[in-house]
Amino acid sequence: MVFTHDTDVVLRHAAALVNTGRGHGSSGIEDLPDLDAVLAWMEEWGWSGGRPTSARDVAHLHRVRRRIAHVWGAPIEDQVAEVNSLLAEGRALPRLVEHDDFGWHIHATDDDAPFADRVAVELAMAMVDVIRSGEQERLAVCSADDCDDVYVDLSRNRSRKFCDGTCGTKANVAAYRARKAGSA
Repeated sequence: MVFTHDTDVVLRHAAALVNTGRGHGSSGIEDLPDLDAVLAWMEEWGWSGGRPTSARDVAHLHRVRRRIAHVWGAPIEDQVAEVNSLLAEGRALPRLVEHDDFGWHIHATDDDAPFADRVAVELAMAMVDVIRSGEQERLAVCSADDCDDVYVDLSRNRSRKFCDGTCGTKANVAAYRARKAGSA
């Protein structure tokens, strides 16, 4: 295991959140355009706590998503600055909690804090683990020429190259066809 369970889940959620933006994911369109989509997203990912209630909350989540996307490929100095900013703006006050089937883990905002603030602080807390362990290269961008999706490489040898979409399959098929064409 590279990271603790809660850090792993938050990093995977953050990558999936970035990939909901315009130009990302299989659709290439905005996948969280409105409150209903965000509420469904929260349900899908098992987010506890208060729910967003307005288009303003959705816009706030979009702003946080852009900041998270920036953290993904940024130099360490920029990552640290953004993490510290997210923690300060979210008024992070870490505490141990246990709920559902997650065991003991850390929450660093009030459960009724705005959803976007909780997302920002959760990602910042996860990034503390990433930075302290020197594992920033595990936050990667898909190697496919036509894809900018992000992912977390949790493989033992840091060998993952493609996002969770079909990019790996497409690359394997293209390589197979190239080998077949070369041997013909």
